[in-house]
Amino acid sequence: MNIPKPQEVYRHFKGNLYRVLAVAKHTETGDRLVVYQSVADEAEVYARPLEMFMSPVDKEKYPEATQLMRFELTAENSEEDPDVDAFMACETYTEKLTALVNMKTRLTPEKLSLLACTCDIVLPQGDLFEKYEGLKSSLALRSKYEGTRLRQ
Repeated sequence: MNIPKPQEVYRHFKGNLYRVLAVAKHTETGDRLVVYQSVADEAEVYARPLEMFMSPVDKEKYPEATQLMRFELTAENSEEDPDVDAFMACETYTEKLTALVNMKTRLTPEKLSLLACTCDIVLPQGDLFEKYEGLKSSLALRSKYEGTRLRQ
């Protein structure tokens, strides 16, 4: 069984996208749990046993499901998206800001959320434009103070 990795994005068989945060160990039982969050609403964080996360869809209970597995790895992962690869290759926040502006017309809510997550930035609530502006503003602020240190 493949173990989900942090930052990978999975599609639930009902259609929603979720980002893996970690695979945790239950303190009492030792069972492995996948900790993941909704890409659409980062405030929604869930934990599910690894075996259940990686299990097939119950076709008797959900006969209309078209997906084979309960969660499937999506193409939204950085190794399959040149925009995300370019963003991740940037060494400074100034470069990341430029990369973000250059990909503005190709952004999706999932991609924008993934980019923010790579910088530990929480996006504001709102539509795609408001979230884009929030990420852009955060990157600009970090760029402004990049490389400066407090002196004693």
